[in-house]
Amino acid sequence: MNCEYVQQHYGVPAEVGRRVVINGKAGVIAEDRGHYIGVLFDADKPGSVLPCHPTWRVDYQGMGSVRKMTRSQKRYRRYLDIGDCFDSFLDFCRYDDEQHLKHD
Repeated sequence: MNCEYVQQHYGVPAEVGRRVVINGKAGVIAEDRGHYIGVLFDADKPGSVLPCHPTWRVDYQGMGSVRKMTRSQKRYRRYLDIGDCFDSFLDFCRYDDEQHLKHD
């Protein structure tokens, strides 16, 4: 399931963790995005994964590792996923703190 469609359809060695250079920008494949590869570029913050076409100016390289998001970046990602249920980010943070306390 790790970039399986892209590997079969485009015949490229795409997989999560593989280093790539796309249009001159270095990065690592961080997510399988179906018909695309999700790339975390070295110059971007962890969690800023962009969809890229698997054959457009891509130079596949050796394996690397995906940089981990910070705790605050993970919290903001959760907010983006379920934030429509809250009036503000502050309301979400209060809710998130309550959930965190329940699981400790």
